[in-house]
Amino acid sequence: MSFDFNTVLFAFGLTLFAGLSTGIGSSIAFFAKKSNTKFLAVALGFSAGVMIYVSMIEIFFKAKDALQGALGERGGYWVTVAAFFGGIALIALIDKLVPEVENPHDMKKAGKIGKLNLEVNDKLMRVGIMTALAIGIHNFPEGLATFVSALKNPSLGIAIAVAIAIHNIPEGIAVSVPIYYATGDKKKAFRLSFLSGLSEPVGALIGYLILMPFLNDVVFGILFASVAGIMVFISLDGLLPAAREYGEAHLSIYGLVAGMIVMAISLLLFV
Repeated sequence: MSFDFNTVLFAFGLTLFAGLSTGIGSSIAFFAKKSNTKFLAVALGFSAGVMIYVSMIEIFFKAKDALQGALGERGGYWVTVAAFFGGIALIALIDKLVPEVENPHDMKKAGKIGKLNLEVNDKLMRVGIMTALAIGIHNFPEGLATFVSALKNPSLGIAIAVAIAIHNIPEGIAVSVPIYYATGDKKKAFRLSFLSGLSEPVGALIGYLILMPFLNDVVFGILFASVAGIMVFISLDGLLPAAREYGEAHLSIYGLVAGMIVMAISLLLFV
């Protein structure tokens, strides 16, 4: 399976956009006079809706079609299901390996940092640095997900990149706020937050270098099904719980449904 240079470059560009959106979160943390938690709740729910819908309705079945075409109807379906839950297991393992206090998906802590006493500067600095590293670990498979999706279907890649970018924004807040409170250095906080998102294009680059020579229908199908599992887990384990913490519980569900509707319409427009 080969792709022209422009398609590969476009996929890299989308992945870079998604990863570096952590810098937007850092900017919001600095310049917003008051965090709009209701907006964040809706935005996170929206991102979850986009990711869940596109994973279960579009990505899973594209993977199944590719694998059934290569392995037969029954065998292809079994491998699709196995790869889907394999993706869930992979991202769950990554979550497990990241210490809970520094887990970037526990984003409600970001909104509470400002209430802490400045005497805990050292601890805040450690939390900020470890959060940046943890986000790098979490974003690596997301970068691969965006890249592979954009290679196969550019319009689908755009939708996934936007969804991932939305949920990277509060992760940028989670990095920048504790570092800023610990050091008083806005530039340093912004720089570390911005750089933490670079693991997404790094994931795409490694995926390109390692997988491209072997990217046939079977490999693509397994990757795509795994990506679907990864995105569903991130949505259920990270985005929705964080969204409910940021505002009234029903706001995240409204955002979820809106994300599904927007994703459904956008997919229909490309049929």
